[in-house]
Amino acid sequence: MSAQPTPGAECRPGLDIVTVRPTDAVMTMQRLPYFVGVSGQTTGALAISMNLVVIPAGGAAEPHYHRGYETAIYILKGRVLTKYGDGLKREVVNEEGDFLFIPPGLPHQPVNLSATETALAIVARNDPAEQESVVKYDPGTART
Repeated sequence: MSAQPTPGAECRPGLDIVTVRPTDAVMTMQRLPYFVGVSGQTTGALAISMNLVVIPAGGAAEPHYHRGYETAIYILKGRVLTKYGDGLKREVVNEEGDFLFIPPGLPHQPVNLSATETALAIVARNDPAEQESVVKYDPGTART
């Protein structure tokens, strides 16, 4: 990942605005590319992270949930089916302009409904270490 504070500025954590311009995507535990924006690592954030997630055409995340933190998502581009709940038996479709809220511990799996277009979304969580609380989920087994 390459994310830098505002060029030419001395950054004083807690006293300055920090601009992050990510140039490289990182692969997440959910197996989707992220452009990490605001996080504890990039800005010194203590209780929030915000990233750009890319769901490739026809792609999907690995089923997962986030232990102990909430997720807010804004769909920038595309149509995304999110399977969720025990066994991923429930579904919702969201599109450009929609906001989503995912409570802590709720299993989910986003799927890009387009076979030709990339879907993009901004993802924010109340965890500055955006990948630390991701837990893989097997829809065929009960969660403990």
